[in-house]
Amino acid sequence: MTFDPEIIPADVILDVFFTLHDPRQLNRQGNDVGTQYRSAMFYTSDEQKLLFEQSLARAADLWDGPVATELEPLTEFFSAEQYHQDFFAKNPGQGYCMAVAVPKVNKVRKSFAQYVRAA
Repeated sequence: MTFDPEIIPADVILDVFFTLHDPRQLNRQGNDVGTQYRSAMFYTSDEQKLLFEQSLARAADLWDGPVATELEPLTEFFSAEQYHQDFFAKNPGQGYCMAVAVPKVNKVRKSFAQYVRAA
């Protein structure tokens, strides 16, 4: 993800991350189970690690129960398969998008309205 920190600060992006999913669930998100569904943050610098640690602390204050999000250095990066790129835009009527993604996007739009632009 790329963004302009002059428009949306990095800490806001991280707060959105913790609004979009339940960081208390270990190796799952809802009905999706497995290590590929774990909540994780991968940093590339000490500065980024500190920023992530601060966001984890804020998330712990927002969620009931311990946060299971992993914090690790980025050692290797793989792009998702092409069919996963822009999945929602390509599949807006798909069941998962309608039942899971739309409510999450609406929650973020409401919680972070000051950063949402009209399309």
